[in-house]
Amino acid sequence: MNIKPIRNDEDLRAAFKRLERVYQAQEGTPQADEAEILVTLIEAYEHKHFPIGLVDPVEAIKFRMEQQGLTQKDLEPYIGSSGRVSEVLNRKRRLSLQMVQRLHDGLHIPYESLLSAA
Repeated sequence: MNIKPIRNDEDLRAAFKRLERVYQAQEGTPQADEAEILVTLIEAYEHKHFPIGLVDPVEAIKFRMEQQGLTQKDLEPYIGSSGRVSEVLNRKRRLSLQMVQRLHDGLHIPYESLLSAA
């Protein structure tokens, strides 16, 4: 485990990439400990540099997409079909609680941001 502070957006992207690799680690393993530490570091960096007040859920999703270089296609596992993703991003469909849970678990978007206008 080689943990270092997150000082800039490049460090943040690297932390997210590493977190993707260790996120599903079995509890009690060094990888699970690393995932927990990375989540704490990422949250601290984001709270300091990207304070999110009451944000529109769509803007929170778009922000995370930009951070991680995601496309609408990448959102399908969290939201559903490509049509449904498009409807959500164009504010023609509201997020369901299941979508909120998946986006939170998969992309680590805070519940507060996803539920703020729901």
